[in-house]
Amino acid sequence: MTKQEIVDRILAYHPAIPNYRGCDGWKWGDGQGICTGVAAAMVATMDVIRQADLLGANLLVVHEPTFYTSRDPAGWQEDFPNRVFQEKAALLTRLGISVWRDHDHMHAHRPDSIFTGVLRHLGWEGLYTVETHGPYRHYLITIPEVTLGELMDRLIGAIGLNGVRYIGDPAQKVRRVALVGHLHTAFAGARRADGTEMEYGAEVIRTLEEWADVILPGEVIDWTVLSYLRDAAQQGRPKAMINLGHLNWEELGMKYAQEWISGLVGDRVPVWYIPAGDLYRFRAAK
Repeated sequence: MTKQEIVDRILAYHPAIPNYRGCDGWKWGDGQGICTGVAAAMVATMDVIRQADLLGANLLVVHEPTFYTSRDPAGWQEDFPNRVFQEKAALLTRLGISVWRDHDHMHAHRPDSIFTGVLRHLGWEGLYTVETHGPYRHYLITIPEVTLGELMDRLIGAIGLNGVRYIGDPAQKVRRVALVGHLHTAFAGARRADGTEMEYGAEVIRTLEEWADVILPGEVIDWTVLSYLRDAAQQGRPKAMINLGHLNWEELGMKYAQEWISGLVGDRVPVWYIPAGDLYRFRAAK
């Protein structure tokens, strides 16, 4: 199979997005040539590229940007040189590896393909309900009661993290977990049916007030939901947040991608999952 034939199968598997003009597509190389193997990864880091080559994969299917910009064009298109980009591009060229991004189409699934992988590989797939807030969704999971500290240890082990940041009491008992979206200002400004503005962070606070013991968000900013949670903790209220980090949080979605891509190509092409690993290192206060 060629690389393009595999990408065509992936696109046929996903829900169609009419008149699509988003970020998905080729980020390095193209679909020409026989595919020797597919590697699914959250990000095409230098180490992921090297590992793909060692495995024999010449097609990387990734979820997030390869060359450091939000617009995520193919290559580097800013008006100044980028030596880190140049070295990465040279490595991809030398190894003959193409990079194809699959972001918007994964999230177009219902249920969301990334969330499905997270829920599956945390053992929560049959335990959730979906709560909708305008265009936003929360995944609400009821788990057997554990302490916040035990839940953090479980997440660290399942995803392969160096640690987590959190708000709350590690001894606090939790059983109602909400996977929520990114708590940044780009998620403000949606409109309700009556035309009034909906701020996503306020809807997360609603979920904490009405149901959740602990939230697992994607991106975070400090001055909305997290400030609410700090005040709640200082009031002695049993509310908490575990901050895994965006890339770490969605990593298991790409582990799931290895499964469904394998189903699309059968035994004609090997498919691997390569974890990008924890973005962060932590240094404890002395």
